[in-house]
Amino acid sequence: MTSETAVAFPFVLLLILLIVQFGVWQHATHVAQVTAMEALASTRVYGGSPTAGRVKASSMLARLGHSVLHSTHVSVSRTSDAARVEVAGVAQAVVPFLRLPVNSVAYGPVERFRGDGR
Repeated sequence: MTSETAVAFPFVLLLILLIVQFGVWQHATHVAQVTAMEALASTRVYGGSPTAGRVKASSMLARLGHSVLHSTHVSVSRTSDAARVEVAGVAQAVVPFLRLPVNSVAYGPVERFRGDGR
């Protein structure tokens, strides 16, 4: 019985670590999504800019993602009609041999002031 336990224990431990790794990856994905949405909101508002989006993304990542999201890259673009934010990174590794990528994209129309002329 003890030899069977000694053989099965590493597999059970690996299974538990994989479940925890999945939870960390899900959390990192959520952090990337929230960061992308907040950066998009700062970019697409009337008077907003890609620089404002990058600043907001950096602020959000510093507050939320420093422990679960690593090697982050934020790309912000804005045209006269639309704004787009992409946040990419790697989830914190619980299992040493896993590097799980995280990627989130948010886009939307740019707000415009139209005045009373409709």
